[in-house]
Amino acid sequence: MYSSLVVIWLMILQRLRGGAPLEVAVIELLAGLPHSFWPHPAKRIRDWQRTGKTPSSYTGAYNQARQALALSVVQDSCDRIFGSLAAELDAGQHAPTYLLDGSSMRLAHSAELIQEFPPGSNQHGQGHWPVALVLVAHDLRTGLAMRPEWGPMYGAKAVSEQKLLEALIRRLPAGVTVMGDANFGVFTVAHAAAGAKHPVLLRLTTARAQRLTGRSLRDGVDRTVVWRPSPYERRCHPELDPQASVTGRLVVRRVQPNNGARPFLLALFTTLEQTPKQILELYGQRWNIETDLRTLKKTLRLDQLSSATVEMVAKEIEVGIASYNLVRAMIHVASRQSGSVPRSYSFTRVSRIVQIFSNKLATVTDPCAEHQLFDQMMRHIQQSQHPRRTKRRPSYPRQVWQRGKYFPTHKS
Repeated sequence: MYSSLVVIWLMILQRLRGGAPLEVAVIELLAGLPHSFWPHPAKRIRDWQRTGKTPSSYTGAYNQARQALALSVVQDSCDRIFGSLAAELDAGQHAPTYLLDGSSMRLAHSAELIQEFPPGSNQHGQGHWPVALVLVAHDLRTGLAMRPEWGPMYGAKAVSEQKLLEALIRRLPAGVTVMGDANFGVFTVAHAAAGAKHPVLLRLTTARAQRLTGRSLRDGVDRTVVWRPSPYERRCHPELDPQASVTGRLVVRRVQPNNGARPFLLALFTTLEQTPKQILELYGQRWNIETDLRTLKKTLRLDQLSSATVEMVAKEIEVGIASYNLVRAMIHVASRQSGSVPRSYSFTRVSRIVQIFSNKLATVTDPCAEHQLFDQMMRHIQQSQHPRRTKRRPSYPRQVWQRGKYFPTHKS
């Protein structure tokens, strides 16, 4: 009953519901799925379809099917979903830009995960939760997400965002522009992107930009530079060619943050040929990756995973990205109908609409009823655009609630 197709679909429904428990997925299955989920049904499925006798609602069989599902099948499915949607959504788009950023995810406390992803530690001792560092790459315009790379954040085998980038950049679509903040503004990132023939737009720290230009930074700089690795970078990366270098432009402009903070000099390294104004406008959209990460971690609940094995953690992350792209695809359909940009829609509201209508669309058999149901869903999605505010909302200082009474520390 739990074929690969059924298991992946139920895991997607779980993630769309914010990481719902296994019993929710089983009830979704028993509530009815189209016969196309079982192209060659076994005797148990045929009896269910013929007599209507509902199978057991216990979660044991589904849990075993999740664990038996091959990770390669989940990865191939995630890549195929992304590739198909990217080919359709990027049609006619010139030189897409992909935003790179890293974040952490807490994992379940199990012996296997603690061994692979050690918890962090501070002056109070070691933490309780294993932590994974995850690197994501999202399309700037559509918000589509590639299958991410991840590794341990702490411990002897800890990986950096730059190291994860070396594996992820090989899977990027050809010719896309790579954009990153100052954490990615290092030579190895620019060199890896240039080797894969990807244009870059990277923010540099003030110290690194000054070393690159050989003088103090000033507003209005737009000059060609040849970036070579520092002695420290050569020691950390002995595999670099002795003649390794990246030719690009250093653009420096004084910018005013929109939160009222003091103006500062923004230094950008790029291999694009656009004007400085266009480059600054492009980098100004980098904040979209922060909201995308918030969506993945808070709306889809990927901030705290519940699986207890390394392989199941990988499946949860992969299916989470597939669920995210499913919602992004529905947003794209709505944006084509309305002419609005895809990022003008509320992801949270659209995901709730998809949750409600997904099973209804899956089980309806009459084409006319299916068309009416889809139109009804799209009408709700069209009403999910962010409000166009004409007056700027006031900003509020960050504050925290006062801590309550402390409980004693748990002793293992």
